[in-house]
Amino acid sequence: MTDAFDQQVIIVSGRSGGGKSTALNALEDLGYYCIDNLPAAMLPDFGPRISANPVLYKKVALGIDARSRESDLQVVLDWMVSLREQGIGCKLLFVTADKAVLIKRFSETRRRHPLTGSDQVLTEAIENEKQLLEPLHRNADQVIDSSTTNIHQLRRQVWDFVDRRNDSLTIVLQSFAFKKGVPQEVDFMFDARILPNPYWEDGLRELTGRDDAIKAWLENDEQVLKMTRDILQFMVAWLPAFQNTQRSYVTIGIGCTGGKHRSVYLAEKLATSLGNESANVVIHHREVDSWDDA
Repeated sequence: MTDAFDQQVIIVSGRSGGGKSTALNALEDLGYYCIDNLPAAMLPDFGPRISANPVLYKKVALGIDARSRESDLQVVLDWMVSLREQGIGCKLLFVTADKAVLIKRFSETRRRHPLTGSDQVLTEAIENEKQLLEPLHRNADQVIDSSTTNIHQLRRQVWDFVDRRNDSLTIVLQSFAFKKGVPQEVDFMFDARILPNPYWEDGLRELTGRDDAIKAWLENDEQVLKMTRDILQFMVAWLPAFQNTQRSYVTIGIGCTGGKHRSVYLAEKLATSLGNESANVVIHHREVDSWDDA
């Protein structure tokens, strides 16, 4: 997308199980107002709302899938043309994956494909959906194939689609659990396992670092405050050097044992502080967020 437009709309479509929901979540992280599974026939009625509310609908992402009728999918392309004629930036992102990969994902999640029914098995539904969505696939501004990517790589590709002509640096803060493996795509990694663990406190185990009770408990410990200050000081000192090298992203991994309390708290706290430094900040909690994409 480009900053030349005061309002920006991204249509997100693609094959079920390909990663459309993950793409919308990634756009939501970037501040987009996201609506999923909007019937294509409703787009012409939604257009005036976007034009009339430029603040609320400054950045909008709409998920369109094969549950819309075939005749309505042409409405999507016509509506995009009308938005561009009004001076609103509009792009179409199509997310897909190979048939074998889609079958495997549906088998693992046990989710139902939206086109399956009493007279249509999964393989037929996947093939029929491919044919149905071909006009959107053919006219997409960007096609992302998630067949060989994980959820984190897919998010990055979506962010790159949006910001590829933007010279500003985006900071990705990712919390994770060491016991579930260290994320590979991080530039800096910090270990919060040495901090007090609210997991062992009655009433706190089921909460996350986003909850006020966890924040209050952790902030009573000087070690937590010191680690927060030290990480922030390090990042503020070195992020300008990364920006000068034309980097688009810097990913900061913060891990703890379960990835729910200490690492989540630190990521949220750092995001607020780094955001105050006028940086573009995206938060992703690997163990709290999940792949949910059928």
